[in-house]
Amino acid sequence: MTLHIGPHALAGRVLLAPMAGVTDPPFRALCQEFGAALTCGEMLSADQSLWRTDKSQRRMAGSASGTGLRAVQLAGSDPVQLAAAARAQVDAGAQLIDLNLGCPVKKVCNRWCGSALLEDEPLVARLLEALVRAVAVPVTAKLRTGPEPARRNALRVARLAEQCGVAALAIHGRTRAERFSGSAEYDTIREVKAAVRIPVIANGDIATPQQARAVLALTGADAVMIGRAALGAPWIFRDVNAFVESAQITPRLLRASIATLILRHLESLYAFYGEYTGVRMARKHLVRYCEQHADAGALRGSLLAAEDSASQFATAQRAFGEWSAAAAA
Repeated sequence: MTLHIGPHALAGRVLLAPMAGVTDPPFRALCQEFGAALTCGEMLSADQSLWRTDKSQRRMAGSASGTGLRAVQLAGSDPVQLAAAARAQVDAGAQLIDLNLGCPVKKVCNRWCGSALLEDEPLVARLLEALVRAVAVPVTAKLRTGPEPARRNALRVARLAEQCGVAALAIHGRTRAERFSGSAEYDTIREVKAAVRIPVIANGDIATPQQARAVLALTGADAVMIGRAALGAPWIFRDVNAFVESAQITPRLLRASIATLILRHLESLYAFYGEYTGVRMARKHLVRYCEQHADAGALRGSLLAAEDSASQFATAQRAFGEWSAAAAA
C-alpha cells in the first residue's frame, strides 16, 4: 500500500511528527536515512514579522534542505496571514503546507493557535479554506481529538477539512486538555478514518513496531506518525517499516554503529547551528541517546558538562567508544 498526499507518493507508511525545538534539519535527515517517509519542518508562526529571528531563519532554511518532500508546518489563527505565509513558503520551495491544530502548549494556545483552534470549528474551516485557495501544493493538518474528553470533535473537524480540500490529516489520540498524560485512544481515529476519504495518519504513544502495526490494524489508518519515541532512536523508522510491511523484526543496531551515528549527529548539529547553539542543541539529543541505553546513563554528566564543541565531541567520542567496546568484549 502506497500512501499518497496529493500528487506525492510517499515511500513508506511511517512519518516523523513535527516537534518544535527537536525535529530540526539534522535530526530530520537522520530519520529520513532510516526510512521516515515524511519529516515535516518545525512549527513556524504565520506572522512573517517574526521570521527575522535566528530561530525562524534556521527553521525556514531547514524546510528547504535535505532530501524527501519539503513540508512546512504553520501556526496561526488569521486566514489572510496564514495564506500569505503559505505562499511565501511555497515560493521558497515548500511542497506541502501543514496547519498546526494539535499543539497543546500554553504559550501557543494562549495566542489562539494550535489545539486551541478546535474550540472554534467555523474558524478552522476558514483557515483551511484560505490555505487551500492560497497555494497549489497539498495542504494537510495535524490535530487532536478535541478540546477535552467530554468534547471530542475530531470527526466534525475532519469532515470540515475534507470539504475544504485538505489532502490528509494526522490525528493525535489525545485532547488538548490531556496534553501528554494518560494513554492515547485510537477509537476516535478509527471513527474519523471510516468517515472520510482522505488519508488519515494515526499518532500518539506509538513506541514499538508492534504498537505501530496494532494501531494501523485497529484504526484502519493509512499511516502512523512517530514523535517522542524517535528521540534518541531515529532508527525506529527502519524497525517499524520492516514490521508493518512484513512482520519482520530487524536485528538491533550494533553499539559501534550507534556510536558512529551519534558522532555524525553531533557534527551535523555544530555545522547547522554554529558553536554556541550547536553545543546546547547537542545536549538535548545526547540526553536522549543516554536514556535509550541504561548502562550509558553514567555518561550523561560528563557529556552535559562540556562547554564547547571540541570538548563535547571528544567526550562523546571517548564515552561512546568505550561503551561500544565494552559490548564487543
